[in-house]
Amino acid sequence: MRYDKVLYENERKTFRWEIPADYNIVDVVEGHARRHPDKTSVIWEDASGAERAVSYAEMVDGMRRFGSALIRLGVRKGDPVMHVLPRLPEAHMAQLGTFVAGGVAIPCSEMLKPKEIAYRAEASGAAVIVADASTVDAVDAVRGSCPLRTFIVIDSAADRDGWLRFDRLVADADPSVKKAKIGADDPMTINFTSGTTGNPKPVVHKHRWMFCHNRVTGRYWYDASGDDVIWATTAPGWAKWYWSPIGVSLTTGAIQFMYNGRFDAEQYLRLLEKHRITKLCATPTEYRLFAQVADMAKHRLVLKDALSAGEPLNVEPIEAFKRAFGVTIRDGYGQTESVCLVCNLPGMPVKPGAMGLPTPGPGVVLIDETGQPVSQGEIGEIALRPDNPAIFDGYWKAPELDREAFSGGWYRTGDLARMDEDGYLFFEGRADDVILTSGYRIGPFEVEDALVGHPAVVEAAAIAAPHRERGEIVKAFVILAKGYRPSDALTKELQDHVKSVTAPYKYPRAIDYVAELPKTTSGKIRRAELKRKEWEGWDRR
Repeated sequence: MRYDKVLYENERKTFRWEIPADYNIVDVVEGHARRHPDKTSVIWEDASGAERAVSYAEMVDGMRRFGSALIRLGVRKGDPVMHVLPRLPEAHMAQLGTFVAGGVAIPCSEMLKPKEIAYRAEASGAAVIVADASTVDAVDAVRGSCPLRTFIVIDSAADRDGWLRFDRLVADADPSVKKAKIGADDPMTINFTSGTTGNPKPVVHKHRWMFCHNRVTGRYWYDASGDDVIWATTAPGWAKWYWSPIGVSLTTGAIQFMYNGRFDAEQYLRLLEKHRITKLCATPTEYRLFAQVADMAKHRLVLKDALSAGEPLNVEPIEAFKRAFGVTIRDGYGQTESVCLVCNLPGMPVKPGAMGLPTPGPGVVLIDETGQPVSQGEIGEIALRPDNPAIFDGYWKAPELDREAFSGGWYRTGDLARMDEDGYLFFEGRADDVILTSGYRIGPFEVEDALVGHPAVVEAAAIAAPHRERGEIVKAFVILAKGYRPSDALTKELQDHVKSVTAPYKYPRAIDYVAELPKTTSGKIRRAELKRKEWEGWDRR
């Protein structure tokens, strides 16, 4: 549906959630398969050119069989199951199969290092993990040192010691086994998200999250229908995977494209043309790299909508994409903890630099430090009421984190914005020190903790520094131990060290060596001061 100001305002006033009590994504996908069993659910391709197509009937058979196997292995309603998987159709079958058994899925990036996998297993209590040939070594490294006891691998090429093969489990399973009874208020996922201090926090979403995505994200941002071919470039280990490939594509009954390969602008454009993608959702970094292709317009796309998420998008790639394809990239904003909270709605004017308009339903408000709404044009923190179904349901078995997150009658996102006279929101930065780069959310503590684990580093501070292509990058300020001197070789050594102990995307792309770090009287590092100096004079556009 295409919107104008009158229609938008009317839907904001009349919006009602009306979430069915028995809603769950398993029933939704089975419904698609009953109505259109032969319709393609997933088109998959990898970097070698191998291709597969999976129908909705095949998707349901795979998820029911895997769910049956999990039940036979002892998974019961409410049990957490970890997934460390790349972009594969089996990732969907494993995730949906977890819900068939009544389990709670824990999506994990395939880039995680052993200690990060162990932490997630400890924090969640997960005893079962599903991995891929590319991730088994990282899992094996923590075998016996965390709660994980059952290991399943999606690899039909070879048997691996101590691992159960996904294909054999599915082949031997009975798809008619009675599935667990789950509804809208049963826990669905635990997504770990980075903060300013300590380890990532376990965000819990209930099954109603998928209903809310279809109701808000799918309608107001994607304008999705069952006739679409949707490509969201995210990977299964991220909350964005549940936003789009599951929360929009599978809930809507659309076809989704999945590419298991590294980003290359020319290759992505060829794939958009080849598979006749109608909706693309990519990161600002990817759009900036698209814009560097000399002749994008030579690719004959049927694209109807281009969506951007993860960080603010500057004007240049928006204009380049429109010149080439006649499609205006539309920003959308939300978090691991939410559905789409702000977006440029289809049909409405897109203002350069604007995040868009608050979506009907969630009820976004900009507030000051005391929790009071700010006036038009003033900078405030994006916030929602805690009882809003558009956001998460707290943290996994962590009541102290719940109290902190929902204190003062608000859920505070940590993101600052201002609203103009037409109701459009403009991003003004973070209220805290979380770094947003290339669609990743990185807590400074994780980078600093990795750096100080190297013998050359006495102390470190990590901040977001400006970057033309990535929007922001991780930059570290390091105090060296006695006997060490700054050098290019040491910088690379420290970068490689961070990559070796934490997910590689968290490494500092720039390092400054300093004699001291600015601190408060209580000894806390003043990251804001370091960040301010980096951003002075930088044009975010």
